[in-house]
Amino acid sequence: MKSSNGERQSFKISAITAGCLLALAAQGAQAQQAQAQQLDTVVVTGIRKGIEDAISVKKTKDNIVESISAEDIGKLPDHSIGESIARLPGLSAQRIGGRAQVISVRGLSPDFATTLLNGRELVSTGDNRSVEFDQYPSELLSGVVVYKTPDAALVGQGLSGTLDMQTVRPLNFKGRSVALNARLQRNALGAAANADADGNRFSVSYIDQTADRKLGFAIGYAHLETPVQENQVGIYEPWEIREDRVTVGLPANTMTTAGLKALRRTGYSERDGVMATLEYRPSREWTSVVDLFHTKAKQEDTANQLEIHIGGYNGSYPCTPNCAFTNVSVANNTLQSFSLSNVYPLVRGMYNRREDKISAFGWNNKVQVGDATVTADLSYSKANRDELSLENNTQRVPAPSLDNVTIQFRNNDFSRIALGGDYSNPANLFLRGTIYGSGYGKVPQVEDELTGFRLNGELPTPGLGLISELEFGLSYVDRSKVKKQPEGNINVGAQGDTAIGSEYQYGLVNLGFAGLGQIPSWNVPGAVARYMVFNPSSTDAAYKIAKSWAVDEATTTLYLRGNIDGNLGGLDVRGNAGVQLQRTKQSSDAIRLTNGGNPQPVTDSKTVTDFLPSLNLAFGLGNDQTLRLGLARQVARPRVDQLRSAIEFGVADNPNAQGVRTVGGDGGNTQLDPWRANAFDLSYEKYFGTKAYVAAAYFYKDLKSYIYKQINPNYDFSKFVVGVPQIPGSTIATTGNYSAPANGEGGRLSGFELSASMPLELVTPALKGFGVVASASFNSSGIEIKDPESGSSVGNGNIELPGLSKRVYNLTAYYENAGFELRVSQRKRSDFIGEIGNFNGNRTLRYVVGEDILDAQIGYNFGEGMFKGLGLLLQVNNLNDASYRTYFAGQKDKPLEFIKWGRSYMLGMTYKF
Repeated sequence: MKSSNGERQSFKISAITAGCLLALAAQGAQAQQAQAQQLDTVVVTGIRKGIEDAISVKKTKDNIVESISAEDIGKLPDHSIGESIARLPGLSAQRIGGRAQVISVRGLSPDFATTLLNGRELVSTGDNRSVEFDQYPSELLSGVVVYKTPDAALVGQGLSGTLDMQTVRPLNFKGRSVALNARLQRNALGAAANADADGNRFSVSYIDQTADRKLGFAIGYAHLETPVQENQVGIYEPWEIREDRVTVGLPANTMTTAGLKALRRTGYSERDGVMATLEYRPSREWTSVVDLFHTKAKQEDTANQLEIHIGGYNGSYPCTPNCAFTNVSVANNTLQSFSLSNVYPLVRGMYNRREDKISAFGWNNKVQVGDATVTADLSYSKANRDELSLENNTQRVPAPSLDNVTIQFRNNDFSRIALGGDYSNPANLFLRGTIYGSGYGKVPQVEDELTGFRLNGELPTPGLGLISELEFGLSYVDRSKVKKQPEGNINVGAQGDTAIGSEYQYGLVNLGFAGLGQIPSWNVPGAVARYMVFNPSSTDAAYKIAKSWAVDEATTTLYLRGNIDGNLGGLDVRGNAGVQLQRTKQSSDAIRLTNGGNPQPVTDSKTVTDFLPSLNLAFGLGNDQTLRLGLARQVARPRVDQLRSAIEFGVADNPNAQGVRTVGGDGGNTQLDPWRANAFDLSYEKYFGTKAYVAAAYFYKDLKSYIYKQINPNYDFSKFVVGVPQIPGSTIATTGNYSAPANGEGGRLSGFELSASMPLELVTPALKGFGVVASASFNSSGIEIKDPESGSSVGNGNIELPGLSKRVYNLTAYYENAGFELRVSQRKRSDFIGEIGNFNGNRTLRYVVGEDILDAQIGYNFGEGMFKGLGLLLQVNNLNDASYRTYFAGQKDKPLEFIKWGRSYMLGMTYKF
């Protein structure tokens, strides 16, 4: 179907599909009663087992939750837990490098959600709080519970939701269990000069118990090595009406760009994860569990790119008199295609290496004392990230070497670029001071450390009516996060301009996908070490100050929760009601810079207290129907980088007409309050035992505050003015403009969610083995923010909430019978504003075209004979070769990036005994 403007309306088809699936599920209710007794006697395994376990969690929880459960030990099907989570109702993933990395819950950015591991808050290797889920092997996790409504005993809860990843408890298994998984992988984009297209994945899990079942232990190891393959065309930001003479030949008021690039990124990514759990239960009164989780990841890749700058640059490379557009095509005041002489093509090598380590430890002791239960929990987790980013710039000689270019911009495919010259001979490309210098490098480092302690008590209260039990406790969490980012120019060494020697050359890279030819690729770190000088610094320029900081948070939480179980108005009701008292001391140590002078330390702190009541009620309506109600006051801590005390402070060199030297600054804000919201949730759920369900849910959040960058015109700079050199006859102002994150006006966020899970044999026995799991989410927001921090990529006007897709669809269709398994999964989301790291290593917001990702898997499991326990499978991820596209300021005819990561094929086996 197409709209009046010719754009394909693919999401309408998905909405109809979701509606049909829900209707079909409703029909299944008519057949359920007749078949329930027969189905209850079936031993469920494989895909159905994972689905039914997840339904059981959703059904029995007092809160509104979504859940995924492993089909078997070590057998969640995805690369990482991120892909699995992204298929849940109301959740969506943003891809980074082709992987589902961060998760949005109910249309709010990942900043609003909190991630737990076995109920404990978790550190992150990213710059902020949001966990990068591609760090977590799915084989080492038994499941995930997503709490869409909080309760008083849920410590570390988020505002949009709380994601609790869980590892196995060995005493929950009836006996020894061993699982082996091995897969070979190939990326469809193919090999390159410095990297192949093949990868591998294997894991082993072992669970056992002592004969008396007092001691159980589990250990698992998972390894993943996958190729990094990427084809990209990117446009210089921003699209703008330019006033310089490069616009000669363009119609008036035409939007254009300063250049574009085409690149082929290749490399590899490795990840190793280990999980271990020791569970000791010497009696029914005492259980002690120690669990460990460690993951280590490394990615190394090189982007080999040809970049074309349009027009003059910094006055050093002026546009010659012949610089004028010809063969121009313009639509909607936007440049579509053109030819141009005297441009500056560069061949660049962009090297990136990133190493991440995450370790988590927990020790939980649960003791029964009479009718009361006391639980003590100790936890520690730490994350480290180390990166190296190096850039080499080469230019044809003699320099400056100009060329002619023809470009056709496309908003739904790779742009087409044609150059007159040949850039395939490395002997003609010299490392030198090009229009972008000879190179630049960054060495980002992140360390995130968290220590927590929790004491919890549970006491039955039979005399308090509906309150069947009181739960109360204390939690203390101390978190410290440090970010450093030394960086600086990479200059050509004493030998001067030079070609890169053959010993550092990898070979030619084909950029034919963008209409270009071949370009050289080379060992960038080797070239830097041999020919160049790189001395990174954290403090020698003002723009580096904001990238280095330390933030500490100490959060104490007291809570009281009453668990509800009884009858109200003739209806069975269960749930909980309670309150949290949360007190956080936030502080930051960073650097301030005054007028480009010597850096000085700056420290700031604040204590924030929040009173957070919550209510969850689940009414039994009969016939396995449940109506749920949730009310809560919710908070989300500010982004960590927003809390930094770093500041660049400046005093005008020359007085104004009144003889006053004005002051101003830019930086972070340690005085921030958290995001706060009042939330209302309503959910209707119809279950068919634990085999199927249909559900409809509505949520409403009234955000009282939203944090975004603002300008305070009366900021008090008096403490920074001290020591600034005076100018005779003038004074220095003590107040001025300060640009920093601040608490601004909030607004409304609401949504409607439909979901269903149904084995189709409930409809008719003829469909035995077939089933569907489907959901559709529709989000709406009345919140608009103006965020100067987002830059020109989203425009300078009001924007919607980052991370918000108005429509999110998930569909899994499966067949499982007599050992055969077939599964096809599709996840779709409409356009959204995504968060990425830009070239400077800063947070940048961009409009992202809605994605449609299709995965498929087919396999066979031997249930008897000599191969009993063996399973074979063929899996294809990104079967439809979905692209990743971004665009400027909400206008799709102004593309920014078009990226293909290719299909990924996996052939493998599993074996359990």
